[in-house]
Amino acid sequence: MKMITSVIRPHKLDEVREALEGVGVSGMTVTEVRGFGRQKGHTELYRGAEYVVDFLPKLKVEAVVPDALLDTVLDELQRAARTGNVGDGKVFVTDVEQVIRIRTGELDADAL
Repeated sequence: MKMITSVIRPHKLDEVREALEGVGVSGMTVTEVRGFGRQKGHTELYRGAEYVVDFLPKLKVEAVVPDALLDTVLDELQRAARTGNVGDGKVFVTDVEQVIRIRTGELDADAL
């Protein structure tokens, strides 16, 4: 099993959710986060004063998938989240050793 952690633009969430559901991802966790990379933030004007926004709002989407679905999920995730501009985000893939469903005690693939 693999944990896919992606950082995406907030307005792309619905497209990403629909794409992942379409290829069999049964659940995900979404967290509002702030950060910067190559985009480096931007300046905004508020009541006549200019100020720098260093950390931009993003969403972190996490999902655990079986190894067999990994390539399909990654392809769909990239397709759905891409705008072609700097700041589209990143995807991280890590190994998951064990999953336990707390309510039933099911393990690993059964717990997904």
